[in-house]
Amino acid sequence: MRSHSPVVSIVIPAYNLGRYLGEAIESVLNQDYPNIERIVLDDGSSDNTRDVIKQYASRVYAESQSNMGQAKTLNKGWRMSKGEILAFISADDALLPGAVSKAVTCLDANPDAVLTYSDFKLIDGDSRAIRRVRTAEFNYEDMLVNGSCPPGPGAFFRRSAFETVGPWDDSLKIMLDYDYWLRLGLRGRFIRIPEVLALYRVHDASQTFAGFDESKAQEPVSIVARMFEMHDLPERLASCKAKALSNANLISAQLNFRAGRARAGFLRLRKAFFLYPRNLFTIRSARRLLNVLFNRFGHRSLHRWRQMLSRIRGGR
Repeated sequence: MRSHSPVVSIVIPAYNLGRYLGEAIESVLNQDYPNIERIVLDDGSSDNTRDVIKQYASRVYAESQSNMGQAKTLNKGWRMSKGEILAFISADDALLPGAVSKAVTCLDANPDAVLTYSDFKLIDGDSRAIRRVRTAEFNYEDMLVNGSCPPGPGAFFRRSAFETVGPWDDSLKIMLDYDYWLRLGLRGRFIRIPEVLALYRVHDASQTFAGFDESKAQEPVSIVARMFEMHDLPERLASCKAKALSNANLISAQLNFRAGRARAGFLRLRKAFFLYPRNLFTIRSARRLLNVLFNRFGHRSLHRWRQMLSRIRGGR
């Protein structure tokens, strides 16, 4: 046993994902770490979320509230919590056994680090594995300039950093984690744990495949522009502004194309290449455009193929 086991507070924001919520809660209850505070916040759900929460009433702290969005819900949960280390998982995701212990051990061994993250596995709506996501080793410049965002499900960070950086931005709807990791990354190192410690669910109702209005597609550009207005941004990063804004516009173009707004997408592409013409010839840019065409279609096709195979096998 470790001599000091800091409290780890894990918040699960839940909104109309009652089908998956039990699995998320169970994944936290099944951790081997001895000192976990479990907080489940129902953000005004209209499905069976409250009924699911009632099944765990004696093992988690839970509240229901009027809908106020993910960022406000997470900020509320972390403010009411007592943990030295903070985390969240979405109601349709899950942690794998040992995730909390390994994150705490990593932070213990690296006092200058503010966050740990891990690899994770994509699963479908029926909890079947799709593929492993091998996250990149952390590089702040890559995150800011190229729009990468290595931390996914299974990220844990220090309360002291949260109190220094401030809350998540509740004006953002789809890239609030990217904005927060950019701000948090200026306060200390992020450390990758090269193991699969979480599950990320891909399904038709998930945020990843939801339709984005134009204001949401603008978020990457607004986030990156705001970072370059910060007075404490290191000089080596400040000089990368044109390239960073170009890549932010490429991400915005990707979101617009995915939502079917071709004209808005092409305008963002034009802006991206005007800001940094060399982006026209990079592999990263080509991959982003190909992702627009194949990412959503690919996951849905795989899901339908597996459903068809299940029906065939069931008929034997």
